Amino acid sequence: MSEVLQSLFVLGSSHHQAPLEVRERFSLTAEQTQSLQKKIYADEDIRECLVVNTCNRLEIYGLATTPDIEPRIRDLLCQEHGLSRELFDAHSFWHTNLEALQHALEVCTGLDSQMVGETDILGQMKGAYASARDAGCTSTVLNRLFEKSFQAAKSARSQTAITRGQISIGNVAVDLASRIFGKLNSSRVLLLGSGDVSEKTAQALKSRGVADITVSSRTFENAHKLAHQLGGAAIEFSDFEAQLEHFDIIICSTAAPTTILSQGNLTPALKQRPERPCFLIDLAMPRDIAPDVEKLENVYLYNLDDLSAIANENLEQRRAEIDHAREILKRHAWTLWLQLRRRELMSRS
Repeated sequence: MSEVLQSLFVLGSSHHQAPLEVRERFSLTAEQTQSLQKKIYADEDIRECLVVNTCNRLEIYGLATTPDIEPRIRDLLCQEHGLSRELFDAHSFWHTNLEALQHALEVCTGLDSQMVGETDILGQMKGAYASARDAGCTSTVLNRLFEKSFQAAKSARSQTAITRGQISIGNVAVDLASRIFGKLNSSRVLLLGSGDVSEKTAQALKSRGVADITVSSRTFENAHKLAHQLGGAAIEFSDFEAQLEHFDIIICSTAAPTTILSQGNLTPALKQRPERPCFLIDLAMPRDIAPDVEKLENVYLYNLDDLSAIANENLEQRRAEIDHAREILKRHAWTLWLQLRRRELMSRS
């Protein structure tokens, strides 16, 4: 077997290995993700690399010239971002060769997602790949791996019903909001942050009758642009606390390093709206909302884990489709593995 392909790897951590409070500590900003990718690629034994960073996973894909690269990649990640090596090792995984290929395919298809069958991850993987490719960090092997992964994901979805029911955070949030408020026509929504997931959640709410949507983010231009797309209004980030009392549904997805909503700023707002429920959706990583706010009366707080648990309630009913999709991906992974081995051997002859 090709010595180079023996060093194809993925190092990562996701909801499978780490609870929410630990994933918060592993979460990287966009700038940190790019910096980490650049430093990994600078290692003399790394031929290609790509970093995926989403709300529920941090993964490093790479091609090394030595099979002994794992300790160095783990050390680099932990040293670069001040993580405890012991903590990361306890909540992470390492796959190589065919297992790494199979993992990439299952991630792209949504089989490895916390909300099994969701489709947002494919766009996130495509974005990570485009960024790494444009930065010159990928070449023959990872380019082929990811392009084939995207094709395999499409194939598995078209041949199975794993995405039946439009599995998404947005749809789950809409269903929960409907249970709390009934008809959503008169509900007022505040979007804190302008992330893609929160935008889709707001779009889902809008499709079910919500007409009053306000957006606030640290960059007012971003808030104004998203508010225009949603047919809503934008407010300065420095003003949102003073206006909390006016909103029934608050969706948070900022990149703040600490919480921005707490009992301290929610309690005064709730006093101005007695007996009116407040639905809080925390989509941020690390979290935007202090967990203890759910102790407040008439407050309904849901985070990523909560929404995923609800979405996966019918998981057993979809088990046959999930198993079918996994078998389809195994065939794709094996075919791709053979192609990569053949190409490597030919390049050496």
